[in-house]
Amino acid sequence: MREQLIDARARTLSLIADLDDAQLIGPRLAIVNPLLWEVGHVAWFQEKWVLRHALGEPPLLDGADALYDSSAIPHDTRWDLPLPSRAATLEYAEAVRERVVERVERGLDERLRYFVQLVVFHEDMHDEAFLYTRQTLGYREPAGSGSGRGSGSVDGDEEFAGGEFSLGAMPSSGFVFDNEKWAHPVSLAPFRLARAPVTDGAFAAFVDDGGYRRRELWSDDGWRWRASASVEQPVYWRRDGERWLRRRFDRWAPLDERAPLIHVNWFEADAYCNWAGRRLPTEAELELARLPHGHAWLWTSTTFAPYPGFVADPYADYSQPWFGTHKVLRGGCFATKPRLLRNTWRNFHTPDRRDVFAGFRTCAR
Repeated sequence: MREQLIDARARTLSLIADLDDAQLIGPRLAIVNPLLWEVGHVAWFQEKWVLRHALGEPPLLDGADALYDSSAIPHDTRWDLPLPSRAATLEYAEAVRERVVERVERGLDERLRYFVQLVVFHEDMHDEAFLYTRQTLGYREPAGSGSGRGSGSVDGDEEFAGGEFSLGAMPSSGFVFDNEKWAHPVSLAPFRLARAPVTDGAFAAFVDDGGYRRRELWSDDGWRWRASASVEQPVYWRRDGERWLRRRFDRWAPLDERAPLIHVNWFEADAYCNWAGRRLPTEAELELARLPHGHAWLWTSTTFAPYPGFVADPYADYSQPWFGTHKVLRGGCFATKPRLLRNTWRNFHTPDRRDVFAGFRTCAR
């Protein structure tokens, strides 16, 4: 636990170290947070759940709840808050981390271990979001991000027999989030899953065939999104004569047609499947398939919903507010900390999000 706390904070700081003060605020966008606010929020979350909730200690920063409580502060107002300076924010983050590490070194009971693991994983997820933000805003790629994508793809499908399957985490699984609880039987029909994710080249064929202009390929919600945003291609693509270019952080390069696709939303993935005569897999199918963690999260056809008997964990806003409005993603991406990943892990985003490091595999219909 001590090593994880130190490692998570070191990664957080490394992801902002090269940015100037203006970049730490950035533009007001619906899919990003001001990075200065986000660093303070990570520290506040750690203080709230470990020092204040689990240990009953007083706040280290007066008024922190009014600055950093993401459940209470509307997203659009976070640029208007009287945030502490960069130096003061980092000082607060360091003070919290030192106090938590000191407490961990004195020993952990089961309850305290739960909350320490919660705050480590929370910071890991925000660190991944820091990379989404850097990509969205065209900031330089940080050293060691691991975003380079291997080329090459495997053709064909793998067949799965289906049958009764236990979906979800077991009580013996260790730390899991409330939306993974608990394993329950589901029945799956036999299915065929693509051996590899859809590639840039395959998706380019969909784009070049007028995929973004063909109404019959899109769901009603997907077509409304496409039309309202005037979308004609993936978010970080542009034409250069006859070829496509793709932006990775602050650099444009020719599209690698063999590379796995990334930065498409659920609507785009669904439309491609309709064009290709395929479908998105369910989350149960991907859990059964036990895929190795890949370069990009994988969209599923499944709407994020509770498992039977769901009970919210102490951090009640982690899952429950998002049921019914988000789609489940599975697998992990290059920016996901390996300690977060397990086969029952459920990521979830709204179907319009294209900033997420997400692609997809397809199933035969």
